[in-house]
Amino acid sequence: MRPGKARRHAAFAGAVALLLVLTMAGCSSLGYYVQAARGEWGVLSAARPIDACLDDPALSEPLKQRLRLARQIREFATRELAEPDNRSYTRYADLKRPAVVWNVFATPELSTQLKTWCYLFFGCASYRGYFDRGDADHLAAGLATQGYDVSVSPVPAFSTLGWFSDPLLNTFINLPEPELARLIFHELAHQVLYVRDDTVFNESFATAVEREGVRRWLLAQGSDPLRVEWQQIEQRRAQFLDLLMQTRAALDEVYAGTWPDAEKRDRKRAVFVQLQARYQALRDGPWGGFKGYDRYFAQPLNNAHLAAIGAYFDRVPAFEALMARTGPDMAAFFREAKRIAALRKEARDRELDALTKRVSSIAPVNADAAVQKRARWFTSPCCRPPAPSNSTDSG
Repeated sequence: MRPGKARRHAAFAGAVALLLVLTMAGCSSLGYYVQAARGEWGVLSAARPIDACLDDPALSEPLKQRLRLARQIREFATRELAEPDNRSYTRYADLKRPAVVWNVFATPELSTQLKTWCYLFFGCASYRGYFDRGDADHLAAGLATQGYDVSVSPVPAFSTLGWFSDPLLNTFINLPEPELARLIFHELAHQVLYVRDDTVFNESFATAVEREGVRRWLLAQGSDPLRVEWQQIEQRRAQFLDLLMQTRAALDEVYAGTWPDAEKRDRKRAVFVQLQARYQALRDGPWGGFKGYDRYFAQPLNNAHLAAIGAYFDRVPAFEALMARTGPDMAAFFREAKRIAALRKEARDRELDALTKRVSSIAPVNADAAVQKRARWFTSPCCRPPAPSNSTDSG
């Protein structure tokens, strides 16, 4: 049997074995796990080694250039960020669709607390992913009838945490260079460290890693114009995030109040109206008419949209403070992060809180300077908060 075929058969056997174990979870979960196993097998079976793609005359030269770039980024991740040296992102698959999965997020009508779902092996997470958009929409519709605020987000990539060799995909291969780099850095970070039942810890950790990774990549490989352009994109994105997080805080204040639910609903609507007005003022004022986030604000926003984004950034300041403490040695940062991860949830949160307070105690007083400091952020694998529509197709 040829090596490539043997690898595909091994991957299939692994997916089947995983499916057999997952079906033991009970009939109510069987359908979900079946679609997950089929979907993952579809991704794995479509993947080919980068070298084989580069030798394929049917592939366009622009795609081959992107694959060469992705391979350079992948090598950089291991060499400069101490991320795993394995077969992940050394193959490419064209899935013939715009997203690899669609994630469903849900919150109660008067709360920004995300609903969680629990999975065998991986623990609980604040989203439910489907390889078919119709399945995701079906779940979202059911949750909406139960009174939940829901959102369905297309996801360009996700991590199997090292269980399988995650490939490069058509869903993200054409992202701008810094976006492509941060996505790869982020997904590999999940293979370094993953904590059961703590989405915020996992995503914030990976976000901090890829932010540092992009900074180093642009310093080593980027041109001056690219670095300037990226700084502008990140500044706008930081302001966008600040706007959403302030809105989430305003909603939390409403929901914690003693008003009757009817009045809370009225106040909730008013907060979202204000969000739209503040965005338009930001777009038409400081941004000079930049409309890269118009598509995000064109949808009917609700609690779930804001909670999904917040879940991936709440602990980023803590991890960046830890990174500053450990210095440029990423392996040392990973060791410290793993030490914190091994603590019980309460102790883990206390240490992260202490790291966040340390950042706050030395933060600049000037609000604009604070925004500039936060302008290095990124987004996450599971639900990538929207980037400007002119710089990514995944928003």
